[in-house]
Amino acid sequence: MKFKVDGRIFLVGGFLTILGLVILGRLFFLQVISADYYKTLAERQHLASLDLTPRRGSIFLKEKDGGLFPAANTKSGFFVYIDPRRIDDAEKYYEALFAVIPGLAREDFLKRASKKYDPFEVVARRLGTEEAERAEELGLEGVGIASEEWRFYPARELASTVVGFTGYKGDDIVGRSGIEYSEEGILKGVESYVNGTRTLTGIFLDWGKRLFPGTNPTHDIVLTIEPQVQIALEKVLNETREKLDAENAGGIVIDPKTGRIFAMAASPSFDPNKYNEVESLNVFVNPMVEHTYEMGSVFKPLTMAAGLDTGSVSPETTYNDQGYLVIDGRRIENYDGKGRGQVDMQHVLNESLNTGAVFVMRETGGDNLQRYFEKFGLYEKSGIALPGEVSGNLSNLESGREVEFATASFGQGVAVTPLAFIRAISSLANGGKLVKPFIIDRVLVDGAPDAVTEPEIKEGVLSPQTSEEITRMLVRVVDEALVGGTAKNERYSIAAKTGTAQMPDPNGRGYADYFLHSFFGYAPAFDAKFAVFLFVTKPKGVRFASQTLTDPFMEIMDFLLSYYNIPPDR
Repeated sequence: MKFKVDGRIFLVGGFLTILGLVILGRLFFLQVISADYYKTLAERQHLASLDLTPRRGSIFLKEKDGGLFPAANTKSGFFVYIDPRRIDDAEKYYEALFAVIPGLAREDFLKRASKKYDPFEVVARRLGTEEAERAEELGLEGVGIASEEWRFYPARELASTVVGFTGYKGDDIVGRSGIEYSEEGILKGVESYVNGTRTLTGIFLDWGKRLFPGTNPTHDIVLTIEPQVQIALEKVLNETREKLDAENAGGIVIDPKTGRIFAMAASPSFDPNKYNEVESLNVFVNPMVEHTYEMGSVFKPLTMAAGLDTGSVSPETTYNDQGYLVIDGRRIENYDGKGRGQVDMQHVLNESLNTGAVFVMRETGGDNLQRYFEKFGLYEKSGIALPGEVSGNLSNLESGREVEFATASFGQGVAVTPLAFIRAISSLANGGKLVKPFIIDRVLVDGAPDAVTEPEIKEGVLSPQTSEEITRMLVRVVDEALVGGTAKNERYSIAAKTGTAQMPDPNGRGYADYFLHSFFGYAPAFDAKFAVFLFVTKPKGVRFASQTLTDPFMEIMDFLLSYYNIPPDR
């Protein structure tokens, strides 16, 4: 029997054959030719990386006994966010959330809930675990809970000018002032990320096996600031500024032998927890390192020390004080315009005679005086670990005109920072050495020895004999002349000097009709443990610094000598 083969069978068979060949070719292409590509694509669905942002390091003050007093740390908590697109009754949502988050602001919540094209709005921050759990238990659609960290300053205003604060810079939170800013790299560390395999539930496998580029953890910073000394200094400054209705006040307490800063403060200051509520951005500036001032008569001991060190004058050297001088056509007078006749160098300091300072400058020579100002470090930045430090402005001396050297000899026409000045004065107290001020005691490093700051001291600014001689003269200033000798301490020798300086007119050349009052001193005078510098700007109702700052200085010094149990030297 013969069968007739239908041509359609060949057609269908041919089609299926071709289709099979296409499928086989495609499989060959996927499994062989493109195997590496699709293997990588598949792995990407299971592999993931997670950013590792280290917790910001803490900042501590160092207590007298070595204990740590927290000044800045990081707290953890939660925030609540909403998706306004999924909220149909904002008032109902608010009432429900308010019942578990009593601090929730109604107007702000309703405003954020009205943004129907915005999928993410934060409505509450810095919640504790209990509040966050109660909010989550509500089960409200379009409401979410997430963890967060924030900077907290438990000491509030204490040492805030030094510690500083953090704030947003773009999308990142970074240090904006103080140690928070200058030591950003140490406190923040370096962000890293981890690679691992992600399961369907989002759990990472191989956690921590591959870290790229390698973690650089944050470190804690311990400052040299002693909290009780800082509290005492800030109290005195605030009371003095308010009493005198002054614009600003500031102060530093330093160990003149090492450069260690015990306290540094400015008034007014601010609470870094509420930095966005300040009335003026000026409170973020640290005038101890960021502003220069013409210091006035507190400069005279530096001039006198230069004269003593060069042998140009001695305490017994005399001159004829007529009460004024005319140099390069300019008249220079004593503070009261009166002459004292034949007087010695001790009287120059006791009575703060401008003409006497000019006499010492002339005997020493302007070039020599300028050289000593350089040795005292007045031209340079100290290098302290605080942001914004500026160098002194003594450019007037570059003219070579005698009148500029004359006014500089009693602290006018040249301007330096308070830190630079107390650094220079420390050389009078410590045997003639120049110290480098430091405010970081140590950096705490996990798993390694602490990075401890070692004092940096330069020899030979003055001879030890000059240091002792100028100290002896300054002790006599306190014992015999300061507020008529009534400030003398019967148990401790104290070396000190006041200064009253006209402040430059900010609107033009010359000087305004307001003043800067300053005061420095160190004790016990011949083995100084502390040097203190105070200043106020634009005090009202009182003319001279001896009237405004003697009591505040003595209060601080009495506290220091008592708090540190310093034996009397008298």
